[in-house]
Amino acid sequence: MFDASTIIKSVTVSTARSIVSSANAVGYAVATKGSVPRQLGMSRAALSANGFEGKLGQILTVPKGDGLLVAVGIGDAGEIDANGLRSAAAGFVRAASKFEHLATNLADVASVDADEAGRAVVEGVLLGSYRFVGLKNADDAGSKLTALTVVAGPKRVKAVKRGAEAGRVIAGAAALARELANTPPTHLNAKDIAAKAVELGPDAGLTVEVFNRDDLAAMGCGGIIGVNRGSTEPPRMVKLTYSPRNPTGHLAMVGKGIMYDSGGISLKPSDAFHQVMKMDMSGAAAVLSAMSSLKALGCRSKVTAWLMCTDNMPSGSALKLGDVLTMRNGKTVEIHNTDAEGRLVLADGLSLAVEEEPDAIVDIATLTGAVLGALGPDIAGLLGTNQDWVDAVKVSGEKIDEPTWQLPLEPKRYRKLLDSVVADMRNIGGPYAGTITATIFLSEFTADVPYAHLDIAGPMKVDSDQGIYSKGATGFGTRLLIDLACNFTPPPAS
Repeated sequence: MFDASTIIKSVTVSTARSIVSSANAVGYAVATKGSVPRQLGMSRAALSANGFEGKLGQILTVPKGDGLLVAVGIGDAGEIDANGLRSAAAGFVRAASKFEHLATNLADVASVDADEAGRAVVEGVLLGSYRFVGLKNADDAGSKLTALTVVAGPKRVKAVKRGAEAGRVIAGAAALARELANTPPTHLNAKDIAAKAVELGPDAGLTVEVFNRDDLAAMGCGGIIGVNRGSTEPPRMVKLTYSPRNPTGHLAMVGKGIMYDSGGISLKPSDAFHQVMKMDMSGAAAVLSAMSSLKALGCRSKVTAWLMCTDNMPSGSALKLGDVLTMRNGKTVEIHNTDAEGRLVLADGLSLAVEEEPDAIVDIATLTGAVLGALGPDIAGLLGTNQDWVDAVKVSGEKIDEPTWQLPLEPKRYRKLLDSVVADMRNIGGPYAGTITATIFLSEFTADVPYAHLDIAGPMKVDSDQGIYSKGATGFGTRLLIDLACNFTPPPAS
């Protein structure tokens, strides 16, 4: 288990000024207009006769001896961007999935900055080739890819190489997030993910602190302790600190790590969505994986992160409706639904983040089914208390093609839905505006620190291969958090 990032690291990524003879599958960029690479051995008329017009997303394979030539559509060569190249590269690797050594000139498209092009193409190939092997016994379950050569002209090759090296690091992080979220819950509990963080820490330049149940109780973290009451597996909170010299700012991240979510005594129905609740720790997986890449990418910001990890299970000791929990910051919360547990563990993490006095906080969680109803499976919900900070998160998502959509916070309208007779607030706000009321709840634990919330319940998984994603967990949010941290500028106070 947890070998996806190792597999990606084992792929040799190199750059060259021309196609190397050892490559047995070669992808050539073909636009809708202009010349066709002569190496394909086909005219534009011949390509058109085979239904290939060069549109973005189109692929045409041409067998050549023991190898393969692949025409990769890029659309208008003057309009394609890095996101388009990433998608095109993923299409190429899927078409050449039976081959070990791939080469492509996709990064040599002049309209895309060479550094960005190298990064995007490597991300597209490596993430498009990802396969979760897990407990399968089949010898061919994983990717066959062992080497990738990225080809670029002499004026671009140096910058393409720089981008390719970054792309490999980023792809490795996203693959690790997928691997963690895909792993069956009996093979990955809170102790296991904490152990993985400890393992990754030294090479990643991270200080790793792990807190057990007794530590959390002594710290007054009533949210995570309460959610954990029904589980035989103990909770873990993991604090990760990345501290470069002379940091340009201090960013805090908090990840929801519900290792398996049964709903507690508010039991989820036994359906397809319940079956993937091993992925309810996707937020923590994204944070851990993003943090593991910062040193290699030369991030100049200090970043402190909290992984809030526990199961949510029904039992004789489980949290009950009507119980009241006292959170780390002293607020009391009445439980009206034990399946609204993610916000309880995040509340403790956010409270601890505030105590560090960061310049901004972002949390990420598979938090609400409501966001899936509002935005569908491809787009994450984005809400926050500081518009400049929310805009920065949105820009990072657009830049790396992990789309978000801002929903209104509206505490003046909806905070009253969280009123409780016996406590400061309750943990749900009724049947409507569930994503908004959940974020209002969370904002009660962020004080005056600029805060943004990412709800990734929709894009946490895909049901079939598409673009850079393969069936299963997507690792969504990992690349967004990396970009956000590496380009972090403290937002002005609201």
